[in-house]
Amino acid sequence: MARTEPPPLDAPADADPWAPAVLLPDAVLARLRERAARHDAEGSFPHDDLDELRGLGWLRLAVPAAAGGADLGLARVAALQARLAEAAPATALAVGMHLVWTGCARVLHDRGDDGLALVLEDAARDELFAFGVSEPGNDLVLLDSVTRAEPLPDGGYRFTGTKTATSLAPAWTRLGVFGRDDSDPDRPALVHGFVHREQPGHASLGDWDALGMRATQSHTTVLDGVEVPAARIVRRLPVGPGPDLLPFGILVVFETLVSAVYLGIARRALQLAVEAARAGRSRAAGGAPRSADPVVRWRLAEAAIVLDGLEAQVASLAADVDALVDHGADWARLATGLKVRVTAGARAVVDQAVTVAGGASYRSASELGRLQRDVLAGRFHPSSTDSAHATAAASLLGPPDQG
Repeated sequence: MARTEPPPLDAPADADPWAPAVLLPDAVLARLRERAARHDAEGSFPHDDLDELRGLGWLRLAVPAAAGGADLGLARVAALQARLAEAAPATALAVGMHLVWTGCARVLHDRGDDGLALVLEDAARDELFAFGVSEPGNDLVLLDSVTRAEPLPDGGYRFTGTKTATSLAPAWTRLGVFGRDDSDPDRPALVHGFVHREQPGHASLGDWDALGMRATQSHTTVLDGVEVPAARIVRRLPVGPGPDLLPFGILVVFETLVSAVYLGIARRALQLAVEAARAGRSRAAGGAPRSADPVVRWRLAEAAIVLDGLEAQVASLAADVDALVDHGADWARLATGLKVRVTAGARAVVDQAVTVAGGASYRSASELGRLQRDVLAGRFHPSSTDSAHATAAASLLGPPDQG
């Protein structure tokens, strides 16, 4: 079964059960939003959110219908993630890492590559996937690794290294990892596989104490010789860029779904700013509503104009992925550029909202105050602004050594 709750009673009889406003009606968003404030204050993991989302079929959004999933493409998953982020950004960002793996598996499947079939099979059983890719000191991200991958006689690998920002750390059941195999010095390889939580050789440091996105519980994970059998090794690739679909799938899905979270933050910030403008009165203007103040109106209009652009960009890139559009070598520029534009645009929208709402938004209990902290995390996700610019320059001019 794809979900355990029926559509809301007030939904039209012919409503799409996977439409964002149907699957997550206002009443559900209000419940998630209330819990988000508590989890942020406590720095606790949203187990309750995860349980509710699992019941709605969230872990199976990209899983084919034949396996009990919702059979959704990237555009529809992104729309749902943005809706979720309007209420609980940290929950959306955390569960989004699971959706990166399942979305990537779907991208590969749609292009005739079933190398991640085990991801869809496990997700159909509601196994929870986390993303063990980021490493301290590795600004090449997927192009190289400082984690050691040692080959085992049976075709499996032993992984030793440190993975940072492992969202879902308290709850994942499957951890996607990769490392570098230097057993052949002339042909080093990057090896991708999946760790099961119950096996030995991995540990979470419990060190997540960030300014924002606190409920993601993105602790550092130490891999201490954890063994992944051959059946769970999904790729062995050359170091550096290449044409394989796995890095492509990870890139386009990760950047799109991360962008969707910050899109949701921007939407909610504008909603709160509009409410503040309508509720406030200006003594300097003789008690007139602040919504009549031309400066306030300009700020809200500017935020809306930016937000409208973000909406279109996320939807467009995701639709191209679903439609198998071939952007060739431009995909890297388009995907990384999307993430940079959306996260920067979301910060601009939140900044305008804070200015309109005033000093009350600086209180720790303020929802807009929490959004200010959450939106700052956008700049730290790959790809960084500098990396995205290097990618764009290379797509236009070629490598630097080619002038």
